[in-house]
Amino acid sequence: MTVSGFWPVTLTQGQLILRPLRFSDRRQWRDVRKRNVQWLKQWDATMPPEGHRVGQRSPNYSGMLRLMKKEAREGRALPFAIEFEGKFVGQLTVGGLWGGSSRGAFFGYWIDESVAGRGLMTTCVEMAADYCFNTMLLHRIEINVRPENAASCAVAVKAGFTQESYRPRYLHIDGDWRDHIGFVKFRDTPNEENVEYQEK
Repeated sequence: MTVSGFWPVTLTQGQLILRPLRFSDRRQWRDVRKRNVQWLKQWDATMPPEGHRVGQRSPNYSGMLRLMKKEAREGRALPFAIEFEGKFVGQLTVGGLWGGSSRGAFFGYWIDESVAGRGLMTTCVEMAADYCFNTMLLHRIEINVRPENAASCAVAVKAGFTQESYRPRYLHIDGDWRDHIGFVKFRDTPNEENVEYQEK
């Protein structure tokens, strides 16, 4: 699958904006992450010990963005920054894009605790899903969430995703392999949100 013609793109709904993550976001990204370290630590993916033993390490912001931009160029990801009221407040990444007979992707996301609980992430997920289904014509999107993360599970459900699976020891998070709940949404699932698209 290729994202040529689909990326870069900016999606807006009122004062909430999904736009490509940029190198110029580095300072704001670091500030938000530093302020939210305890809030995000329990949900952030970590490098397992075996990764360190073979020389892998978690990248810094520049390394992460270089990797994400490469993934976007090669048609495997859409790395969005989330802006609200003119400020950087989080990320939503459409990853694992695949075409052929599957036509799917998965979503990963995080948001600043200071704006959490206001429905912003649910709206972001709905906006991104609408774009992936109606413009990119994907068939299915997955969201995998730790069962302890009630807020993130609620985002998936409110955005129209349904529980599909339970995945034991699915992802390395906060120092150990953690179970996840798999949520899924298909293109034929109704979505009534109106999203304004702005091609760049």
